[in-house]
Amino acid sequence: MPASAGFQVNVWPGAVCLAKERNNMSDHAIHRLYRHFQELPISMRVLFTGTLLVLGLGYMFAMLYVFAAHSGADGKPGLSVDDIKITYSGSPGTTQLESALKGPMSSMLPERDLVAILTWIHNGADKKTFTSGIEPIIADNCLTCHDGSNPHLANLDGFENIQTVVAIDTGADLFSLVRVSHIHLFGLTFIFFIMAFIFSHSYVRPVWLKAIIIATPFFAVMSDVIGWYVTKVFTPFAWVVLIAGALNGLSFAIMWVISMYQMWFYRVPEHVRGRHGGGDPDKI
Repeated sequence: MPASAGFQVNVWPGAVCLAKERNNMSDHAIHRLYRHFQELPISMRVLFTGTLLVLGLGYMFAMLYVFAAHSGADGKPGLSVDDIKITYSGSPGTTQLESALKGPMSSMLPERDLVAILTWIHNGADKKTFTSGIEPIIADNCLTCHDGSNPHLANLDGFENIQTVVAIDTGADLFSLVRVSHIHLFGLTFIFFIMAFIFSHSYVRPVWLKAIIIATPFFAVMSDVIGWYVTKVFTPFAWVVLIAGALNGLSFAIMWVISMYQMWFYRVPEHVRGRHGGGDPDKI
């Protein structure tokens, strides 16, 4: 008899559960909290895109700075394991100033002035020669940055300050490493948290691969910083520093490219696309 006649129709509870289960079939194999980029509102995708663009530009400049600051310390072009060893453990038989002039600072002086300073260092770095010939070179080429106003740069103003950088190069001192370590750890943690949070909305299978991509930079950052200290006493550990830096860059690039591609160009699988009835997320 039709329900409109006033009779109550009892529905088997199992049928309700079965209907709900059928409606949710498109959610199978997907975590209940997972939402792909194309299920997100356009405003959130624009927010993620802007963040990725700025972080990508910042990371590129950071890599350029690391390359410029550490490459050439061994007197050869490019960044190598020997450059890492010299940066953190020093170079027996040479001085800090000589290492800098042969490495990252080699292009900051005219060739004639560079040879004059290196010759002065090799001849004992005496005060008389400094006053007559070396001090004017440093005043013209170096004191713009190395006048003592920046605590992160060596002070080259005057013979007394010069003496500290013409001593045997023992690499970065512990105080400098400690100062840089917490900045490095906190800064990269925030960067990779943001990157991983955005990347978590991508569709990558198997899931364990996605988890490894997210976890890798955090382990690499810790290995990198710990490697600075270990390299001072055990130089072969410089390989860990170099590999950790490469893994950071690789993880960043993978998360950046996949996120940008899937945000705007990727066609998600049917069982993801069919959720919410395939509707526009901006209207749901």
